[in-house]
Amino acid sequence: MARFYVSVKIELRVRTDARNRCGYCLSPQHLVMARLEIEHIIPISKNGSNDESNLWLACPLCNRYKSDKTTGVDPETSETVKLFNPRTQVWFEHFGWSEDGLRIVGKTPTGRVTVAVLHLSDDADALEVRSYWVLAGWHPPED
Repeated sequence: MARFYVSVKIELRVRTDARNRCGYCLSPQHLVMARLEIEHIIPISKNGSNDESNLWLACPLCNRYKSDKTTGVDPETSETVKLFNPRTQVWFEHFGWSEDGLRIVGKTPTGRVTVAVLHLSDDADALEVRSYWVLAGWHPPED
């Protein structure tokens, strides 16, 4: 898929609004070994736009898992639910951290669906990296 153009001005605003961290797993840019990506909350393929209001930051791992998905099936209720929107929803209302700080736990249907679809708690690479961040005292984020 061809990359879309984002002006430097808009990219800076999105990065600032997102506090330079992934909107889904909260991984901060300074700890991720790849550039956080500007992603479409509603994918272009699902009639999303390139408007700033539809753009946010995602780490490459979350962005790849999310792909063009906008919904998922809640593992508790089997209902189809929209994925978390990091631009309009508050992360800590939908998610929390496991006691060891390694896994993201969904607290709402939206949270549970997003955890499942984006593999926020079962990607082996993410869990390994987070374990080192926890040992260093850098994780989990509290805000």
